[in-house]
Amino acid sequence: QVQVVESGGDLVQPGGSLRLSCAASGNIFSIYVVRWYRQPPGKQRELVAALTNGATTNYADFVKGRFTIFRDNANDTVYLQMTSLKPEDTAVYYCNVNLMVLAGDISDYWGQGTQVVVSS
Repeated sequence: QVQVVESGGDLVQPGGSLRLSCAASGNIFSIYVVRWYRQPPGKQRELVAALTNGATTNYADFVKGRFTIFRDNANDTVYLQMTSLKPEDTAVYYCNVNLMVLAGDISDYWGQGTQVVVSS
């Protein structure tokens, strides 16, 4: 069993900052890639940022320079630091973890999502 849990979503004013957390637990052998997606109201889910186990990062153009994805190895958590937030960043943010379980299977696991609302 693998669980992925996100947290940190909130209501924030335009120009503000927020930090989302993603933690995976269970019978995990190795984590390969952690991705943050978001789904704005009435729109399709879109990729926001990705972090590989080699510490390579990738960002969607619409968040470059504003969002940072990073891992805290001390507590095995991946964060999405969001700054200069805009109303169009309003969405449910999902964490996706590509990992190998102890049995050797590699799969993607999703969290339940965390709501971010950017509004004055």
